[in-house]
Amino acid sequence: MKPELQHTLGDELYAALHERRAIAPLSERHPEITIADAYAIQQRMLARRLTAGERVVGKKIGVTSKAVMDMLGVFQPDFGWLTDGMVFNEGQAVPAATLIQPKAEGEIAFVLKRALKGPGVTAADVLAATEGVMACFEIVDSRIRDWKIRIEDTVADNASCGVFVLGDRLVDPRDVDLATCGMVLEKNGEIVATGAGAAALGHPANAVAWLANTLGALGIALEAGEVVLSGSLAAMVPVQAGDDLRVTIGGIGGCSVRFI
Repeated sequence: MKPELQHTLGDELYAALHERRAIAPLSERHPEITIADAYAIQQRMLARRLTAGERVVGKKIGVTSKAVMDMLGVFQPDFGWLTDGMVFNEGQAVPAATLIQPKAEGEIAFVLKRALKGPGVTAADVLAATEGVMACFEIVDSRIRDWKIRIEDTVADNASCGVFVLGDRLVDPRDVDLATCGMVLEKNGEIVATGAGAAALGHPANAVAWLANTLGALGIALEAGEVVLSGSLAAMVPVQAGDDLRVTIGGIGGCSVRFI
């Protein structure tokens, strides 16, 4: 795919984000698209956001569970970028009209105190570089119509990231077993999803290590102070205005979000 087309598609996704409208899948319109093309499109979309005044505050990892890998027919995760324009605080209301077709995921967020740059980053390196972990919601949203995504579509669309909400406390990762900690996700007072830390590549720190090494090959570091969303611990839960959600992760804490 020529760079001009990558730029055009990145601009199209940026416009879709701002106009709150979905577009036809890129993979349908351009069957020749590769994952490398998709990341170039993602970079163009991000560049437009940064030019508009947003700044990078972290990264997100997607496609960490076997179920999602099977759905997309891939065998590796993907990543996207977090900006300050995506941040909501614990308990804060998210206007549903600012999103297109949102779904909520319960995750473990890592807050880094030291930079990590691959190659050779291990899960132990991740834990040593982490200031703390917290429960969080990633509100995924697709600019691709009806969530009809292949891996190339979600990668191009910044790994389908919408907004994110960080929880109410920061915990030393060495004080909790991140693989076995259980997650409960409640929607309007009812339990709608459960999971455990192991859903994210066997251990959330494995997911962060994968990201550090993948970005390292591109000359990019995970920087001190950045937030890394390590991947969903259960299935996505559709949300709409009026919904009230809470996620609780054993030994880590909780996070709440409501949609208006």
